[in-house]
Amino acid sequence: VQLQASGGGSVQPGGSLRLSCKISGSLYRVNVMGWYRQAPGKEREMVARIIAGASTNYADSVKGRFTISRDDAKNTVDLEMNNLTPADTGVYYCNLKQSRYDFWGKGTQVTVSS
Repeated sequence: VQLQASGGGSVQPGGSLRLSCKISGSLYRVNVMGWYRQAPGKEREMVARIIAGASTNYADSVKGRFTISRDDAKNTVDLEMNNLTPADTGVYYCNLKQSRYDFWGKGTQVTVSS
């Protein structure tokens, strides 16, 4: 299984970005796709995740601003990020959990600054 993330970049506070992750390889029907981030000097944290069947979870800090979605036909998981703040700065990683395994993509940098 391989995950390839794209869509990071630099944006001013209040701006928007959309991250996309393409997953290739053998996917089980039941899995969880998600996005995590790691800010400088901090531990990696869950941002949003979506279970097959479209049930979602969000970190409290992003609720109402971020939206996660998945396309099982294309094996992609996207993260729409609106009203970004400097606290959202970090490296964002897409993640796939299936069976007892965790798969990670290489991160994509998101920088929010004026």
